[in-house]
Amino acid sequence: MSALEETYHVELSETAFAQARTVADVERLLAEPGSRRATYVYPGWAQREPVRWLRVAVYYALVWPATEILGHPRTLGRENLRNLRGPVLVISNHVTRRADIGLVLAGLPARFRHRLATAMGGESLENVRRPPQERFIAKRWAYRLGYWLVTALFNVFPLPQFSGFRESFRFAGESVDRGYSVLVFPEGVVNHSADGRMAPFQSGIGLLAENLGIPVVPMRLDGVWQMKRERRRLAHLGEITVRIGTPLTFAPGTPPGEIARQLETIVKSL
Repeated sequence: MSALEETYHVELSETAFAQARTVADVERLLAEPGSRRATYVYPGWAQREPVRWLRVAVYYALVWPATEILGHPRTLGRENLRNLRGPVLVISNHVTRRADIGLVLAGLPARFRHRLATAMGGESLENVRRPPQERFIAKRWAYRLGYWLVTALFNVFPLPQFSGFRESFRFAGESVDRGYSVLVFPEGVVNHSADGRMAPFQSGIGLLAENLGIPVVPMRLDGVWQMKRERRRLAHLGEITVRIGTPLTFAPGTPPGEIARQLETIVKSL
C-alpha cells in the first residue's frame, strides 16, 4: 500500500484498501477524486525545550486558572499513577473541543502534564492551518493564528480519521522517544449524541497501543456533557469529575480490534 501511495502520489484509505479483493478494486481506489495525498504537518518544533517551557508557563498562568474557575474539576484515581513513570498513552472520552484537553491536563500529575503530545482530528486541524480561500482574508489569518497558538500551547499533532494515520503513528512514536506521553480521544469525533453516550472507539487506537508498546492510562470526563447540553460555560460545584483508571498493558500480538473494545469497555466502566 505504501508503495502504491508513493508511486501514484495518492493517499489511500486503510479501511477501503483492506476490503479490496481484486486489481480492479485497487484501480478504482486510485481513480477516486478523494485519493489525492493530503499534506499534514507534524510540528516537531513544538517539542523543543524553549517551546515546552513557554507552554508550561502559559498553562499555569492562563489555562490552569481558567480550568479551575470555569470547571473546578475534582480528580479521582490519581493514586493509580503513583508508581508509574512515562511515557504513557492516555485515552479519554471526548465531549467538547474547548474543555477536554484542559481537564485531562488538570487531572494528570505534573510529570505527565508537562510532557504531553495531543492527537487532534487531522482533517479539522488542516482546515484551520489552511482555511478555504473563499473566506474573508481577516478570518483566514485568524484561523492560521489559532493553528499556531493551539499547536504551541497544547502540543497537538494531526491524527486523520479516515486515512493517512500511519504518519501520525510514526510521529507519536518519535514523541515517545523524546520522552513525551501521548493523549488520544479514541472516539475520533466530539460527542454529539442526544444522551451523552460514548461513540464506539476507532480500531486505530488498538493499532497505536500495539505499536507504541507503552502503558495505557484510561480516563473519563463526567459532567461536561451536561454543561454542553445546557450551553453553560461555568460548571456547578462538584459537577465535573476527572476519573483515572488503572494503567494497563497488552500482550504482544493482541488484535487491535480487541484492544479497542477492551479500552472502550474500561473507559465506560470508570
